[in-house]
Amino acid sequence: MTVATLLTPQITPELGVNSRDVDVNHQAEQAAIDAMLYDDSDDFKDSSADFMDEQTDNSLADTQAMTETAEFRKLQKKLRRQVSWAIRDFNMIEDGDVVMVCVSGGKDSYTLLDILLLLKRIAPIHFDIVAVNLDQKQPGYPEEVLPAYLNEQGIAHYILEKDTYSIVKSVVPEGKTYCSACSRLRRGSLYGFAKQIGATKIALGHHRDDMLATFFLNLFHGGALKSMPPKLLSDDKQNMLIRPLAYVEEKDIIEYAQLKEFPIIPCNLCGSQTNLQRAIINDMLREWDDTHPQRLASIFKAIQNVAPSQLADRELFDFEALTLDRDDNERLFEGDNIQAGQVESLAEIGLPVMPATQIFNPNFAEVEKGSRTSQKIPTINPVL
Repeated sequence: MTVATLLTPQITPELGVNSRDVDVNHQAEQAAIDAMLYDDSDDFKDSSADFMDEQTDNSLADTQAMTETAEFRKLQKKLRRQVSWAIRDFNMIEDGDVVMVCVSGGKDSYTLLDILLLLKRIAPIHFDIVAVNLDQKQPGYPEEVLPAYLNEQGIAHYILEKDTYSIVKSVVPEGKTYCSACSRLRRGSLYGFAKQIGATKIALGHHRDDMLATFFLNLFHGGALKSMPPKLLSDDKQNMLIRPLAYVEEKDIIEYAQLKEFPIIPCNLCGSQTNLQRAIINDMLREWDDTHPQRLASIFKAIQNVAPSQLADRELFDFEALTLDRDDNERLFEGDNIQAGQVESLAEIGLPVMPATQIFNPNFAEVEKGSRTSQKIPTINPVL
């Protein structure tokens, strides 16, 4: 096999789809769902997702009736919705894009490729998908598994061969984890290759739980509030990275991969190392998910709902420019009494030695319609 081998079958049916069904149904599907998948309207999520479910379920009915259970169809429908929402929310894929899907042989990248190929069939825009795998020459790596799978499914792909394994082993001190060095080398190779073949987007298989784990790794060990963004422009502005699985939970991917029986290739380089901080964080997240099912969803929502003025980043919010803008309305202390001590010192500062009190502030009182009874409003500091 050459350093970069392109395998493009003459007949390329989509993953898990009969090619005859694609030809028969493609034109009708395209016309029917025009302006839906990436539509910006508020009702997009329900209308497009439901229509996608109906059209895809119909076109695959014969095959699914034989090979898939209702459980699988329900899960696949959920993943299709979540991926399509992420694509829409972050404008991940546009008309004419060539999406390079990085496939490692793990459950995440298999699922990403499978769902994107499914969505490609029904999208109202045209985009192409090419799978790319980097064979890092790890000892014992079953290099025949992934090409065999991609050929069997009729998916255009490249297998890149580069011995980054030896480089990682030589530069990482004994006892240290390989992940950081391995990731940098792999990323550099894939970035350059994407530009070489003209791919406009690089799709990675990171899911919601990966993003949360990265958030806590940076929080606990990096001193920063940051995570993996769903869409990222590389530092040199040469490549655009997308993470279409950003809304997908890992447990759903695990179940989907099991039902699809993907030929999983385990990572024997870093995955076998002990005391990985990411593994510890993942265990923490799984424990939280078991005991508090909504906690991870709430944390992920927080990542999407940042309040810069409530943090302490001086670059993100201009604290120095904050100034008072008080009006003439006097709000007296609502209570029974005020005791003033060291009155001379208070007077010297220019503060009142006998501040007035009131039972309630009339400016905040409401009179019920048709009644003479005033309703007292509880005193709450609106700033706090």
